Amino acid sequence: MNEMREVEVAVIGAGQAGLAAAYHLRRTGFEPERDFVVLDHSPGPGGAWQFRWPSLTYGRVHGMHALPGRELTGADPARPSSEVIAEYFTDYERAFDLRVRRPVDVTAVREGANGRLLVESSDGTWATKTLINATGTWDRPFWPRYPGQENFRGRQFHTARYPGPQAFAGLRVVVVGGGASGTQHLLELAPYAAATTWVTRRPPVFREGPFDEDAGRAAVALVEERVRQGLPPKSVVSVTGLPLNDAIRQGLADGVLDRLPMFDRITADGVEWKDVRRVSADVILWATGFRPAVDHLAPLRLREPGGGIRVEGTRAVVDPRVHLVGYGPSASTIGANRAGRAAVRDIRRLLAEPAGVPAAA
Repeated sequence: MNEMREVEVAVIGAGQAGLAAAYHLRRTGFEPERDFVVLDHSPGPGGAWQFRWPSLTYGRVHGMHALPGRELTGADPARPSSEVIAEYFTDYERAFDLRVRRPVDVTAVREGANGRLLVESSDGTWATKTLINATGTWDRPFWPRYPGQENFRGRQFHTARYPGPQAFAGLRVVVVGGGASGTQHLLELAPYAAATTWVTRRPPVFREGPFDEDAGRAAVALVEERVRQGLPPKSVVSVTGLPLNDAIRQGLADGVLDRLPMFDRITADGVEWKDVRRVSADVILWATGFRPAVDHLAPLRLREPGGGIRVEGTRAVVDPRVHLVGYGPSASTIGANRAGRAAVRDIRRLLAEPAGVPAAA
């Protein structure tokens, strides 16, 4: 556990962004285990997808973009996405011989000797010249705090541990959150629940019509600007709105998506507002999103006063050796692929300056 090994590049995380980066490293001549290492804390391949609820079938997944160099074809849309994508990632890792080490928990990244970064982990310490951080957000579900929350006698779930709609049969459920997960949960569990209530901080914005390339670029640019300013990134969906599809229209017509403003406090048996309105509940389901899982980078002091890490492209402005992929504007699956390629391109340039790229490049 105290062994120190040296590499040119350490990749932390083997979800979409991490595998895309590893693919581009391999493709440009870096050898796994000799020039780079991929560390992943999950028990198996699949990134965050392997933890998704069983009722999220592959056919209901929005915008799953193939990894670079290998398409996902012939998948049964009725199968759980957790199974389909885990198998796809498994095949991908084998096909390109990426040699992902798992389960490995990275506890800290700190400054080492001779300009190297020390990646401290349950697999020992790696001394690396550069770092690609691809840890995503799944491990940091955001739980808002409200007065009285500790006194609630019912159960509380977060999207990260959503058990599927059958678990809510006959129960009164309050769903908190105006994003895609919140609406999906509501539409799915409403036929099982005794009653549902939807609350959000802001009125939801439903988007009519196709979401074309120009609109996508504009949305990503808004998220990118926050990251450039060192502010915590927002999700792309927070600036794109929710697509007004047939399921959403039916939910609106049925009253399932009848939104209420955010409650003011939680009581022992439900929630209440200052205007004396009250709703009884057996379950509160928090579809309130996630935050970037970057606490292990704290020793490098990358955070800005605004709370985020200022990034240009994928490079941390404070430390050009550190690249963040799947962070902010690259948090979508297609964005993660592009970020992986961009990070490797920048890293090759950086490594070429003082000592040259690996001999196999």
